[in-house]
Amino acid sequence: MAARKRASGKKTVHKKAARKKSTHPASSKRYGAAASKRVASAMRRRKRGTLKSGPGGKGGTVKSREQAIAIGLSEARKTGAKVPRKRSTSR
Repeated sequence: MAARKRASGKKTVHKKAARKKSTHPASSKRYGAAASKRVASAMRRRKRGTLKSGPGGKGGTVKSREQAIAIGLSEARKTGAKVPRKRSTSR
């Protein structure tokens, strides 16, 4: 990039803007490997038709993909896997 000349004949030098440093480490993942295994397992159970909703699996059979993912993440949280906190509802 060529430096511009001012009317007075002096060159202006452009400095690069300093980047903000993030507070998180460079390789911080949101979900751990154990969490993805739990979700994959829940998805397989949904496909087979053995994934049940509700406490203790006493509810109906899970049909939706989103519900299967939520159940998998919930199971991962219970086992202590690296999963972000559940979002709070604003009702």
